[in-house]
Amino acid sequence: MYIAMNRFRVVRGSEDDFENIWRNRDSHLSETEGFLEFKMLRGAEAETHTLFVSHSVWASEEAFMAWMKSPKFRASHKDAGDKKPLYLEAPRFEGFSIVEGA
Repeated sequence: MYIAMNRFRVVRGSEDDFENIWRNRDSHLSETEGFLEFKMLRGAEAETHTLFVSHSVWASEEAFMAWMKSPKFRASHKDAGDKKPLYLEAPRFEGFSIVEGA
């Protein structure tokens, strides 16, 4: 299995807008081969931002990479550039292979 995460530093005061974008997006994930689970996590607040992390679980890294190269991925991210004012910086990607887990 493979876990893909993106860390977002969302400008303070923009949290509701950010959450609404994610709740109302057409991600196409559920119809993607190898996709298992998605969660958007809200973390600690700092003076300038609130941390959010997207967390998706995949059957394999290959399944995740295939989605990244797919038309479904492009369609689900087509307006991402319009959301830049919500972030202090571009999201930071982190990918993980599962070594142990129950």
